[in-house]
Amino acid sequence: MPYFDAASAAPLHPVARQALLAALDEGWADPARLYREGRRARLLLDAAREAAAEAVGCRPDELVFTSSGTAAVHAGIAGALSGRRRVGRRLAHSAVEHSSVLHAAAAHEAAGGSVTEVPVGRSGAVDPAAYGEALRADTALACLQSANHEVGTEQPVAEVAALCAEAGTPLLIDAAQSLGWGPVPAGWSLLTASAHKWGGPAGVGLLAVRKGVRFAPPGPAGERESGRAPGFENLPAIVAAAASLRAVRDEAAAEAVRLRALVDRIRTVVAERVPDVEVVGDPERRLPHLVTFSCLYVDGETLLHELDRREFSVSSGSSCTSSTLTPSHVLKAMGVLSEGNVRVSLPPGTAGADVDRFLEVLPAVVADVRERLGAPVAAPRPAATAAPLVVDALGRRCPVPVIELAKVIGEVPVGATVTVLADDEAARLDIPAWCEMRGQEYVGEERADRGSAHVVRRLS
Repeated sequence: MPYFDAASAAPLHPVARQALLAALDEGWADPARLYREGRRARLLLDAAREAAAEAVGCRPDELVFTSSGTAAVHAGIAGALSGRRRVGRRLAHSAVEHSSVLHAAAAHEAAGGSVTEVPVGRSGAVDPAAYGEALRADTALACLQSANHEVGTEQPVAEVAALCAEAGTPLLIDAAQSLGWGPVPAGWSLLTASAHKWGGPAGVGLLAVRKGVRFAPPGPAGERESGRAPGFENLPAIVAAAASLRAVRDEAAAEAVRLRALVDRIRTVVAERVPDVEVVGDPERRLPHLVTFSCLYVDGETLLHELDRREFSVSSGSSCTSSTLTPSHVLKAMGVLSEGNVRVSLPPGTAGADVDRFLEVLPAVVADVRERLGAPVAAPRPAATAAPLVVDALGRRCPVPVIELAKVIGEVPVGATVTVLADDEAARLDIPAWCEMRGQEYVGEERADRGSAHVVRRLS
């Protein structure tokens, strides 16, 4: 069964498995003890730290192991903000950061701090100049992911790092998605990552803090990992994480070329074979293994279930697959279509034949889901009336409001408007995105007795 969700968790690398089993036998003792077993465990821990630091591009004494990538992000943000509290209490981050950064920012704001969110363009990348303008005298910390976890877009890390250095603001880089593919450009002050993203075991994160960065570890002080990660080290998992990081880095150059070619094929063929689809993310500055596209008039949850029935494991940022029923904050920030969203992230070793079969199956699956939802399949009917047209989609989840809009847009003359009444949060994103794709004008959102009234003007 083809597994196409490596951005969530990559399959365990063979080297990680071998190192994990070996370390279970050799690294079970307390590395802080001076007896033979403790010294053996300490040697394993030191070797793992040196290997991870080499991959990250920092000194071994600047890197600690945490219980997860999320724990590393939370510790890094809290520690840097606390250490620089005399400078100010402002945190800056891009609008498309991982939820761990957003949760840390929300907690900081709830505690009385300030947060500046830097917008992104339709590719998902920040404008370095806009990020530089967001840095103020009271900005204690800036955060930027190296590459986006949903659409694969690489961020201009070097440019933003230079602006942060000029402003005297430390920059935390979330490198969870990219570290297995190569080092992060220089200039960062703090860096976090997560082992299960590159094929290491779950439950191991990395936090690197450059010497000279003011840092006050949050919470009660501990004796281990420089006091920055409390608790007994999971030494076997740490050894496996470091060994697999070195292994995937050795394979990365060749595998990146191969997977990029497969992703290029997906980007091209999906656009050719699936009508009304939007391939999102930067087409060039992106991770080699990840592609995301959104299909109009499709229920994302049904689409993922149908692909799973055909033995393809993919992910989605669509609100139709979310327990909160809110669209992906990444897709929302980009201003792109969220409904029927599919994220394909290929693990190393993915066979070209599996990608070809996916591309053969996908068009029929999308068409079947659209047919079940009653989506339009023919060209809109000619204009028949100039009377104001109102579509009542209240109480109906995405993609139904957009489907109903598409059905009636041909019933109004060019220049006239259609008003869609909707209370689904995703409509705020998907109706403007539909207008962008179909060459119509999104006039705006108006208040209504229930939900919102979205006004669309027919241009063609």
